[in-house]
Amino acid sequence: MDFHVLTIFPEMFDSPFSSGLISKALVKGLVRITCHDIRDYSTDPHKSVDDYPFGGGPGMVMKPEPIFSAVDDLHSSNRIGSNSRVIVMSPQGRLFDKNIAKELTQYDELVFICGRYEGIDDRVIQNLADEEISIGNYILNGGELASMVIIDSVSRLLPGVVGSEESILQDSLSDGLLKYPQYTRPRSFRGMDVPEVLLSGNHKIIEKWRKDKSIKKTNKKRPDLMIGNDV
Repeated sequence: MDFHVLTIFPEMFDSPFSSGLISKALVKGLVRITCHDIRDYSTDPHKSVDDYPFGGGPGMVMKPEPIFSAVDDLHSSNRIGSNSRVIVMSPQGRLFDKNIAKELTQYDELVFICGRYEGIDDRVIQNLADEEISIGNYILNGGELASMVIIDSVSRLLPGVVGSEESILQDSLSDGLLKYPQYTRPRSFRGMDVPEVLLSGNHKIIEKWRKDKSIKKTNKKRPDLMIGNDV
């Protein structure tokens, strides 16, 4: 999958994907992440990408021309095709979750438009973007961190990115529940012992224990997830 990020701060993406599973996926060519500096598409002598809002108000608004030109360039250079999706990162968008992450894996290319300042000219949202997505009910300084979250979440669902596909199937929220408690060596640590059931070797009993623990943990920590969850 190709991820294209339109931003005025492309350097922000140098470090987050330089290590871990995404870094390995980049080396293998399983994913590609390309940042495009929106300022490169500004025709203004000062390479400005923002202006005062019509109607007045505080702050600045990102201009439509450079963003449209950037997406047009991606199309004309065949870096994105018909099976692509243009996404504006915005607190006004769909609230990102595991279902949206899985939905986005069906595309060949994802284009993220990262806003700054007081937002983006609405003509971009209405006529260029396919949708807006939010990662939570809070405000960030820009869309860059939000796009990184989605890139990470979507990438790990792609074949070959995570070593064991079974581990993805057993992730928290994979079945609508939080994951059961996990333990490893040592068996006893500072008087705290691993539950005996996990040492029994009886996989049927262990599976039942894990299911029960997942339900109890979800009820306690995220009861909202239990609504409509048939377990």
